[in-house]
Formats: sequence, C-alpha cells, structure tokens
Amino acid sequence: MAYATTNPYTNETLATFQGIGDEELDQAVHTAQRTFESWRTKSFDERKEVVGRAASILRERPDEFARLLTLEMGKLYSESMGEVDLAASILDYYADNAEEFLAPERVATEHPDAGEAVVVSDPIGVLLGVQPWNFPYYQLARFAGPNLMAGNVVMVKHASIVPQSAAAFERLFREAGAPEGAYTNVYASKDQVSRTIRDSRIRGVALTGSEGAGASVAAHAGEELKKSTLELGGSDALIVLADADLDLSVERALWGRLNNAGQSCVAAKRIIVVEEVADEFLRRFSEGFARLKAGDPFDSDTTLPPLSSQSAADDLDALVDEAVDHGALMITPGDPVPEEGAFVQPRILTGVSRDNPVYDKEFFGPVALFFRAADEDEAVRIANDSTFGLGGSVFTEDTAHGVEVAKRIETGMVFVNHPTWTRPDLPFGGTKRSGYGQELSEAGIQEFVNKKLINVMPTG
Repeated sequence: MAYATTNPYTNETLATFQGIGDEELDQAVHTAQRTFESWRTKSFDERKEVVGRAASILRERPDEFARLLTLEMGKLYSESMGEVDLAASILDYYADNAEEFLAPERVATEHPDAGEAVVVSDPIGVLLGVQPWNFPYYQLARFAGPNLMAGNVVMVKHASIVPQSAAAFERLFREAGAPEGAYTNVYASKDQVSRTIRDSRIRGVALTGSEGAGASVAAHAGEELKKSTLELGGSDALIVLADADLDLSVERALWGRLNNAGQSCVAAKRIIVVEEVADEFLRRFSEGFARLKAGDPFDSDTTLPPLSSQSAADDLDALVDEAVDHGALMITPGDPVPEEGAFVQPRILTGVSRDNPVYDKEFFGPVALFFRAADEDEAVRIANDSTFGLGGSVFTEDTAHGVEVAKRIETGMVFVNHPTWTRPDLPFGGTKRSGYGQELSEAGIQEFVNKKLINVMPTG
C-alpha cells in the first residue's frame, strides 16, 4: 500500500513514505506488548500527565498540526484548526474523567451469604486502530485518549493519504512523555493488518471506515474471538417538519451537508422535508449551495474546498451520473468549480426513487439527496428506509414532539434542531450496517476493558 501526501488542491504528490516491513511490524507489536506490562500499572495521575500534556501541546501549537490536515486531505484551514481543538478536548476529557469512569463498582446482592462483591475495570492489552482520512486527528484522539487512560496501549494503521498527520500524532504522544510502544503508528498494508489482527498479542481492534473494511476486520477479529468495534458509513436523514423554523433549518442543513466538504459519516446526506414547506425549503437550500466559493482551502474566503483525493472526486461524480441515468433530477446551483484539483460540483438530487441503484448508497461529498414527504409519518418511513443507522436529526418548533419523532428513527444518534455532530461527552455509535460499539463519553472508555468481578465471601 502506497503512503503518500498528495495535495488535493493541486493534485501534486509532495512526499511518499515507505511501508513497514514484516519484521519491523512484528518488533513494533513486541514493543507495544512489553510497554503494556508497565503502562497498565501506572496510576491514573501518571497516565493523565501524558494524555493531558498531549492535549496541551495541541493547544500550544495548533497551526503546526492544522496545516498538515489541510495539506493532506484538503480540509478548510478554519475547520482544521477546529479539529485540532476538538482532538485536544477529547484528550482532556478522558484525562480528567477516566478515573471516575473506571472506579470500582460495588454490586448489591440479595443473598445473605454473598459477601462483598465489586467489579473492577482492567485494561486488556495492545489494541489496533484502523482509522480514516476524513478527520485525521479527531479519529485518533477518540481511539487513543480513552484507551491509554484505561491502561491499554494502542497501535494505529491510519489512512494512506494522511501519512504526515499520522506521524504527527505519534510524535505528539512521544513529546508528551509516552513511553515507546504506548502509541505506535504503522504504515501497514491491508494484508499486514489482517495478520496483525490474528496476532495473539493484539487483544482488540477498532475500525472507522467503509462497510467492506468493517466486514473484513470484524471477520478476522471474530475468527480469533477478539473484541471489535466498528463505526462505518452513514446516510443520515435530516427531517424538516411543517412547523420548523425554516431559517434555522436551512442554515443548519447547509452546515450539516457541507461541513468538511460533505465528507463526514454523520453528514446530513438525505434531506427529507414535509410537502407543506418543501418548495420554500428547497429554494433557500439551493441558494445556499449557490453561494459556495471553491478555491484554496488555506484561503479564508474559500467555502468549498476540494475533496480528499481525485479518486474520491471521481467516485462521487460517477455516483451522481448513475443517479441521473436512473431517473433522478439534478439541480446545479452556483458557479462551475475549478478544473484543476479534486473539486466536485455541488449538486442537489431530487426524485431519487427507491428502485434507483443509488438509493441506499452513501454520497461522500457536497451532494444532497432531497426527498418530499406527504407528512410526518412518511418522513419517518423514508428516514428508516436505509441499511445505515448512524445519525439523524429532526427540525421542529415543538421540541417535545421532536423527541417523540426522534424515538421512531432507527439510528444510534438523533439530534433535534441540529444535524448530528460530536462532543467528547456524547456517546457516538450506530446500528444496522453503520456498525456497533460506542466511542466518546463514558461509554467509549468501557469498550476495551475487562469488567472483572471480585467477590469476597464470608469465612464464618
């Protein structure tokens, strides 16, 4: 697998990186396992000193880290700065709360001879994380932060198009005082990942990525009876009810669809609006698309950056063509995007019928699918008519009713009056083909620990 930095704004390859050799990878696993034996014995305060220091370094030098994100995958520089801050917040969150989250829990027992029972949380060992390119630091922070604080050590196979960002995060932890092997970046191939999952020294694996990659990782982990968590694709529905504030709904729907150039698993990909307000919503939504300005992601005037790679742009264009070939109607607001670079023309697709082959595919970029619903019940039906189940949102002035509608939506997360998003203290995860397991919040630190019962029985 070729690891390379290619600037998607110019499509110029700036640097290439050597993949890890099999012997070197084996040594890296050995080092991680050896480090785990000592790291697991560290106190929460000792681990906090490292993880909290990593957060401080990110905040002290945000530009240094942010520039790599924009250079490697084309993210708007302002969004790159925001991601650096978010990653720091996640690391701080677990540094500050891990000890409380993993405190021993006394078990109330009814049997008079049960004695005293307590459940403790033990780290399980070396964990492998397979991570995607769209949020290079955020993904690493939400994997590394909780697991390092829990006493595990982590190895990371990052996406091949963000090798410098991957290396920067490893250096971050070394600078913060982490011992060699606590956080290890490896430029591994797919075959090497498969073999590493089967290695008896690897005790768990977490993947964020495509359905295909998730199925492969889960199969290999299952064969070895190892714990895995998967955060896969999404085709989040954003439902706008008749009583919604249209100004707010349009503004946030635009953000939900276009944040990170639309390259987010929890982007608002399917906009579902009840018929009563559909025309007006679509008019305003189209005007928002028309205002986008494509250009250099380092330029503060740019609002539409390139996609992460030319192949990603080509794949999305092909998906749009497939939709139109099978009857979808295309709205193309705004000026043409530049021909040079991995740009995709923002478009809105309407009339995507259920028999259209793209109906249940994920559009990863600035393309929105717009659906009209006769009423609330049909809006919920359309939202649930998907193999994905990651996030979703409901817009309504009646927030209590919005909660009731949210309960009917078959996803792992639903927001009322805001597109799906993330914070360190909110659990993140999906259902159906969007994967399983939780990240972030207290739930995220509980995934890869052994909940061990200790029961002290009476002797008399």
